[in-house]
Amino acid sequence: MDEQRRAANTGLEVQLTTDTHSTLSLTSGRIQVRAELLRVGEDVCVVLSGGDRPHVGCATLSVARPSLADSSKGSATTSIFNVTGHKDGEAAQYMSQQLSTELQKTVVVCGGIHVAAIQPEEIQVVMEMVQALTTAMIEELKR
Repeated sequence: MDEQRRAANTGLEVQLTTDTHSTLSLTSGRIQVRAELLRVGEDVCVVLSGGDRPHVGCATLSVARPSLADSSKGSATTSIFNVTGHKDGEAAQYMSQQLSTELQKTVVVCGGIHVAAIQPEEIQVVMEMVQALTTAMIEELKR
């Protein structure tokens, strides 16, 4: 669905489009994880959020490259920027690295998942949800 509007008092046309944006989410018990996928030209930007207090706890940047071990295979170099005290980097790094490697694109993942009083087994559930969302995004982007 596209929509055009004239920005107030600027004379500029604003066009809202949804063809480059997808939202995927999973829920398990009290945990919800959401990935908002934005295609930026040939590259990908994802906002990964969830739990009861979504936030920005980290940002990752993955740059696709040939594997150092086998140049016929893909890989990626990933940088991780964490907000002090946040542990969102593991989930974001996994998603960013996998998307970049599989798609051979530059990928940014930012966001944060906060579940109050999370238990160790729930952390595993969050990571499984992140893995499933990552697989779904790869499938969608390869179409």
